[in-house]
Amino acid sequence: MATIRPFMGIRPQAEYAKDVAALPYDVMNSEEAREMVKGKPYSFLHIDKAEVDLPEEIDIYSDAVYEKAKENLDNMIAKGIFTQDLLPNLYIYQLTMNGKSQTGLVACTSIDEYLNGIIKKHELTRADKEADRIRHVDTLNANTGPIFLAYKNNEMAKVIIEGWKTANKPEYDFVSEDGIGHTVWVMDSDTEIGILVDSFRKVENFYIADGHHRNASAVKVGLKRRERNELYTGDEEYNYYLSVLFPADELKIMDYNRIVKDLNGHTEEEFLSLLTSKFEVTPYLGKGQLHPENPHQFGMYLAGKWFSLTTKKEAISDDPVLGLDVSILQKEVLEPLLAIGDPRTDKRIDFVGGIRGLAELEKRVDSGEMKLAFSLFPTSMDELMNVADAGLIMPPKSTWFEPKLRSGLFLHDLGE
Repeated sequence: MATIRPFMGIRPQAEYAKDVAALPYDVMNSEEAREMVKGKPYSFLHIDKAEVDLPEEIDIYSDAVYEKAKENLDNMIAKGIFTQDLLPNLYIYQLTMNGKSQTGLVACTSIDEYLNGIIKKHELTRADKEADRIRHVDTLNANTGPIFLAYKNNEMAKVIIEGWKTANKPEYDFVSEDGIGHTVWVMDSDTEIGILVDSFRKVENFYIADGHHRNASAVKVGLKRRERNELYTGDEEYNYYLSVLFPADELKIMDYNRIVKDLNGHTEEEFLSLLTSKFEVTPYLGKGQLHPENPHQFGMYLAGKWFSLTTKKEAISDDPVLGLDVSILQKEVLEPLLAIGDPRTDKRIDFVGGIRGLAELEKRVDSGEMKLAFSLFPTSMDELMNVADAGLIMPPKSTWFEPKLRSGLFLHDLGE
């Protein structure tokens, strides 16, 4: 069964929390990060993407970048921007977007439970991306970015968490520049902590919603340290890593849409005709963009017009992966008609997260940069968990979670 563990969080003093909190390092490039930190000396991007404080031509994987990250963290601790709690706590982290809230529990989770499959994944990871975060965590001796985990029903946890929120004043409560509300409570009662730890022992699995590379990297740092310490007991801090756990029914996955550069030599008329073998194709007569209302329906924007594509029964599979809309689009359109075999590497396709809206699809097609776009019905949490339960891997760019967890509000000291 699943394990959670309290920890002595390294975190910003309340008056600095809003200034420190930053989007995850992997949702922007170095150039964008340099713009984001202007006038923000306490932004966690100075630690998460420390190249922002080095010459622009620097290799972002050079020793100097990791050393600068360590220097920046040490300086912010020395200045009192960050302090470390004296006793192990749990933390409650509520995010609010467009009036809807989701409440996570910040705790440490076990590297062994990742290795034995209690913590389930649904994505492949890339060795180069893992290597970056391994060096970052190892150099800073801390988990700096929380892993976004989901779990199925735990009614006792809900009661304890909601009760604590009602009875206690939050430690942080601010709205970030993108309009997302961030509210944090420190749970420092041994009684409530003990009840929560026990309640999660009845939860069979945690599911990685977002942060597969951070998770894999945290585990590999722990394994490296075990190799250096043959007498390890399993209780050392490096055997656990920083996570935020959310009830699956509170989470919202947004659509992750596709845009394609050309029609692979087909005319528009030929392409529309080819689609009819697997889809019912009809012009969209509504106003604005076509947001699919059901699974297996797609919107397609071509030549300034929206079309509705409804998948025919014979193209729908009961397989947990092949039945996903992203798989149907890949198997029936992108690969056979547009010659896009591997969407992870093909330069003719790009992906637009739902938070940017379907107007972004129209903009990039109307500009001539791209030829056509597809809007998708969002993958559901049930679909994600079914894939993970089957030990399978989802296609790339299947899920887009909003709101994003902020980095910098909690750090987990690895204890060496």
